[in-house]
Amino acid sequence: MTTRAPAVEARQLIKTYSGDITALNGMDITVEPGTVFGLLGPNGAGKSTTVKILTTLARPDSGSATVAGHDVLRHPDRVRRAIGVVAQNSGADPVATGRENLQLQGRLYGLKGRAVNARVDELLERFTLTDAAGRQVKGYSGGMRRRLDVALGLVHRPEVLFLDEPTTGLDPEARTAMWEEIARLAGEEGLTILLTTHYLEEADRLAERIAIVDRGRVVVEGTPDSLKGELRGDAVHLELREAVGDAGRTLLRGALVGLPGVHEVHLDGRRASVRADDGAAAVPALLAALERAGVGVAAATVARPSLDDVYLRYAGRRFSEAEAEDAGVLALAGGAR
Repeated sequence: MTTRAPAVEARQLIKTYSGDITALNGMDITVEPGTVFGLLGPNGAGKSTTVKILTTLARPDSGSATVAGHDVLRHPDRVRRAIGVVAQNSGADPVATGRENLQLQGRLYGLKGRAVNARVDELLERFTLTDAAGRQVKGYSGGMRRRLDVALGLVHRPEVLFLDEPTTGLDPEARTAMWEEIARLAGEEGLTILLTTHYLEEADRLAERIAIVDRGRVVVEGTPDSLKGELRGDAVHLELREAVGDAGRTLLRGALVGLPGVHEVHLDGRRASVRADDGAAAVPALLAALERAGVGVAAATVARPSLDDVYLRYAGRRFSEAEAEDAGVLALAGGAR
């Protein structure tokens, strides 16, 4: 029995920027052929830097990577012919028409005559852009531009498609439509898709496997269901009436961790999050313990485990907190990571 080589494989990628900004700190990922693999993390976590290295647009300080069986450092030309890339910012020429953009892309990859025109017509129809094919791209809506970007990445029928934050900036309707198209690509085309996103719902919905990235490294990997399934019981989120300082956090942690069926207490400012075997049953005991500690509660919610809870367990902070904390680092690095 033969084993297929990974479509994408990266080992111990390290990348730093000026000012000692570490973008990647030992990044490891393996993407099996024909799957949708999600890199999930806040802006600044290292996702875009990983994509730049895998698509030959940047070189790591150390480490190795292969895409479609080709080493990204030794054979970058082979990698470029095997991949399609949809970057965060549109690569389409705004003053050219949608059809002209697709035709140029096809010719750059060696398609000619009837072959390029047939492929362009096919993609225009697939992405519902036929009626807008003769219009300048600068007149397209955000959703139309994003569909054209994906079509451009597919002109030459790549083996691996990289989608770097494909729905950022789209309205909810356009985002949902893009999700449906990505799902169709994976199902009908059998493409290998590496998707980066900072939307928890997007990763949960689209990716067969996800790697959660925090501060330039993978902190956990698995299927969305398996990662959520590792978290026992329910998540109980408590909004406190006042922020709690360091001394108060120590006191509260001691009061909550001793309650029956309560696990993994996390405290941050005005928020307390715990895992409980039975969330609804645990709420009265949690409220009573907080009242005894002199802490008022403004609201309490109980939910099944989410990817945000997975991120909290393995990264030690909430996803929203990570986005806020990493925003400063991102600005120092001079762009998306």
